[in-house]
Amino acid sequence: MATTPTQIRIDADIKKQATDLFNNLGLDMSGAVNLFLHQCVLRGGLPFSVEMPRYSQRTPDAMNEARRISRDPDEL
Repeated sequence: MATTPTQIRIDADIKKQATDLFNNLGLDMSGAVNLFLHQCVLRGGLPFSVEMPRYSQRTPDAMNEARRISRDPDEL
């Protein structure tokens, strides 16, 4: 199988974390990227879902209010 060099820009911190992870898995960056690309081709898309969060701003606001009430129930 012929290979071709490819250049991509990656955040330095993410690259370091990913390199460490891949090393622990016995892979190098090139091997991991090749696995990812093969999975994309086999699945006809990304090998994971890409979604927006399913909650509105009201959800974190309600969670913050619940925390506040749990700390001091008399402040209802």
